[in-house]
Amino acid sequence: MSADVRVPLLSMRQITKRFGAVEALVGVDLDVHAHEVVALVGDNGAGKSTLAKVVSGVLAPDAGLVELDGQPVAFGSPAAAHQAGIATVFQDLALCENLDVTANLFLGRELRRGGVMDDGEMEQVAKRILRDLTSRIPSVRTPLAHLSAGQRQSVAIARTLIGSPRLVVLDEPTAALSVAQTAEVLMHIERLRHLGLGVILISHNLNDVLAVADRVEVLRHGRNNGSFEARRTSHEEILGAITGATRLDHPVHALR
Repeated sequence: MSADVRVPLLSMRQITKRFGAVEALVGVDLDVHAHEVVALVGDNGAGKSTLAKVVSGVLAPDAGLVELDGQPVAFGSPAAAHQAGIATVFQDLALCENLDVTANLFLGRELRRGGVMDDGEMEQVAKRILRDLTSRIPSVRTPLAHLSAGQRQSVAIARTLIGSPRLVVLDEPTAALSVAQTAEVLMHIERLRHLGLGVILISHNLNDVLAVADRVEVLRHGRNNGSFEARRTSHEEILGAITGATRLDHPVHALR
């Protein structure tokens, strides 16, 4: 792989995180550029979700360097990470069943005019965001309780675009979805890349990963264990790195 001289949107170097005697992450490196989908894969307990929580400000690393646009950053909270342009969708989605699509998109970040919530403006912004994602949700006023699991995932992804983020982290966005629903979510991920965002996609589904990712990063026992250009790799190569059947001597070199 040729060297990429662009400054990464996100650069993580030698990230380490311990929980007591358990080393969840050990010297992990990761780069993500704008207009790029980077898939993070590995077996259960490999450290994927822990790394996502470090990126999103939920956890602080015990050691290592995090940079945005080449500048060192340290997030003390998810709010700080969000303010810096990082949005995350965890598996629980954190949506409210009793609210409609627009209200879920703006929950906690409602637009106001003269001290009063501007429902009209929020509705227009919601429509624009769903249109940008090419979402098939019938109406921004549809209650969440009336939506399918795939449509709810669409709402969660759409909510990340409130506040104009630069990096979106998606934790298992296609888990338990039907084939048709998965296809729609994968289309949303491609749209995020088209809109210029960097995307970290955490997934166990290698078919989904190879369908949308530009690069695949493998974690094993909290360590880097391979970096693959998606269009030039195979299921077998990635599975070998996940299971430990194969290992790059210097996996960091492919991380740019």
